[in-house]
Amino acid sequence: MEIRKVQITGGSSYIVSLPKQWIRAAKIQKNDPVGLVVQPDGSLLITPKIGGEPAHRTKVFEVGAATDRTYLLRLLVGAYVAGFTIIRLESRGRLPPFILQLVREFTQMAIGQEVVGETDTTITIKDLLNPAEMPFENTIKRMHLLARGMQQDAMDAIREHDAALAGDVVARDTEVDRLHWLVARQDNLIASDATLARRMGIPAARAAYCFQVSRIIERIADHATRIAHNALLLIDRDIEPATLDLMDKASTLALQIFSRSMEAFHTGDIEKANATLQGVRDLEEMTHDIDTRVLRFEAVTAIPMGQIADSIRRIGEYSGDICECVINYTVGREA
Repeated sequence: MEIRKVQITGGSSYIVSLPKQWIRAAKIQKNDPVGLVVQPDGSLLITPKIGGEPAHRTKVFEVGAATDRTYLLRLLVGAYVAGFTIIRLESRGRLPPFILQLVREFTQMAIGQEVVGETDTTITIKDLLNPAEMPFENTIKRMHLLARGMQQDAMDAIREHDAALAGDVVARDTEVDRLHWLVARQDNLIASDATLARRMGIPAARAAYCFQVSRIIERIADHATRIAHNALLLIDRDIEPATLDLMDKASTLALQIFSRSMEAFHTGDIEKANATLQGVRDLEEMTHDIDTRVLRFEAVTAIPMGQIADSIRRIGEYSGDICECVINYTVGREA
């Protein structure tokens, strides 16, 4: 940190000189304007970005016939989440067909990504989404509804022996993932561009809080998907009605905890968040009873049912984590 003294000129103007190295790096000339942004903690941000235009960052990956498909997809997702506005794939020879197919899959998975240029040896992907048009709360509400519906349908698939419904739950997990990637991307963009936080009307601390909750919802959706996978293993198995009823009851309680935790998130109600945490302990006792019951069944039935009970418990526990996030963030903001 550089320490500089405040000076007074003209008897009423306060002046602080700016670091020469920063001036040169930002290519600021005499009489150029700079923006001043007061931060929530009282500090002052000085930025050469006064027009509100987002910074354009480009990421280039070299690809070829030997490129690992899964690894490349991870790199593309990583570049997207990191906030790069342009991603370009370059090959020394003709781009292999599987690269082109992978890019198409990626642009369908990632919100706002489109191919804007293509040659025999290069392909360019550009972000066409204005981050300010996708408020965090709206995205998280959508994630909550998707994850909740997935869990309800996964349990229905078990009771109704519906393989198609279970398969649809698995497919919907991709939609939750792509929304979570969007939240992660926006959080990273705000962390690197304070002017974007101002345009979106959300402090950087709130953006990080939303990302934390988004990550938890994504994990809840993963467990709904896990339940759907196990439902497929039980399609041809008859389940004892009393045990099935107990599983449904536990799932209903888990979803109630989930919904209450999200209500607390959207309202900032720390009392509701605290009261909701009690339900997590009740759910743990209920799923323990399920585990005890399934021990009497054959292994081919007991194992997937035990995993279902575990995922139901984890959904409740992750919802409890949301409540704890609400309490921590809200108390910190009140301070």
